[in-house]
Amino acid sequence: MTTAQHRLDPAGGCPHAANARMLAEGPVAAVVLPGEVEGMAVLGHDTLREFLAHPEVAKNARHFTALREGGIPPGWPLATFASVQGMTTADGADHRRLRSLVSRAFTTRRVEELRPRIAELTESLLDDLERAAEENGQVADLRRHFALPLPMGVIGELFGVDAAHRDRLHHLSNQVVATDITPERSIAANRELAETLTAFAAAKAQDPGDDLTTALLTARDEDGDRLSHAELIGTLVLMIIAGHETTLNLITNAVRALCAHRDQLDLVREGRADWGDVVEETLRWDAPVSYFPFRYPVRDLTFGGTVIPAGTPVLAGYSAAGRDPAAHGADADRFDVTRPRRPDAARHLSLGHGAHYCLGAPLARIEATTALGRLFTRFPDLDLAVPEEQLPRHASFVGNSVRTLPVRLRA
Repeated sequence: MTTAQHRLDPAGGCPHAANARMLAEGPVAAVVLPGEVEGMAVLGHDTLREFLAHPEVAKNARHFTALREGGIPPGWPLATFASVQGMTTADGADHRRLRSLVSRAFTTRRVEELRPRIAELTESLLDDLERAAEENGQVADLRRHFALPLPMGVIGELFGVDAAHRDRLHHLSNQVVATDITPERSIAANRELAETLTAFAAAKAQDPGDDLTTALLTARDEDGDRLSHAELIGTLVLMIIAGHETTLNLITNAVRALCAHRDQLDLVREGRADWGDVVEETLRWDAPVSYFPFRYPVRDLTFGGTVIPAGTPVLAGYSAAGRDPAAHGADADRFDVTRPRRPDAARHLSLGHGAHYCLGAPLARIEATTALGRLFTRFPDLDLAVPEEQLPRHASFVGNSVRTLPVRLRA
């Protein structure tokens, strides 16, 4: 089976209409990436589940044919996803080694120990949100004052990142994941991010603390080839950026969904669903990451009736898989917090599947459920201050959310 090429819009926007058009043609689509780079996207839920766990699908960019042959232009906006050295670009023993260094910080037990601190930080940020609204005619940007500083604060404390540097790291992360950025800005942002994290790691080496960055530095010092400098910086890029961006989008998208579906919010208040149900349905219905780069077949492989040639850069289409009618039924477009879990598979794939399943999933879930529960308990009439269609979208087809979320806290 062959598929027509679809040009992914570098400016991002809401992905769901385009996803539906591509899905109607099949579970795998040929796509054109920025810079006229040809790739593929796996969109169907069951096909994506198979693809993510396939033993002959690699993450290391040495399998990326166009990159290996010099066909990728300097400043390509997606270069970091291929070139950063860390868990997301490692396979086999290298992946297990890198993952083991940080996994103990994200076990269910360790995350549960963070619950009181997450609750404390949530309450403090709700105070900040209320003050911001009082100073601005009862309207405040929930994303800026609440959805961002909560996961950024938690991941910052885990890695020992001073609060004064968190806003800059968030700004740089937005630049790194943007798909409409110019080559010059992309190169500058990646350079500054690497320099910032290198300086941070050097300062932490001089003044160690009880944090995961110190633990990573200790592991590197104890065994010179256990964690290289590039792997250290790559791990920090992954954990600090991905550790807050995904949860930021998750909280933002959940609030938008509940404001647009007050009947679903009522189900939670009536005890017919809980905040965990809201989080899981949001992950399915409006995935925080739309298309995640990259994986590469190590030989020609067939998925969903379509051959993906060896060395092709492939995107994991999480937002499309979440609304795949073949997996979730004819009402896959409907936000339903009581939607039953499929007996044969996960409710969604938005946190990954297989060896690269999101290490921070337990932390993201506890942050999101705590945030939503406290938010709507304190402000039960909270609603959007502008129509949904007026909310500015991310300038990226990787992250899936809006840039601001103005809300009224009270009717």
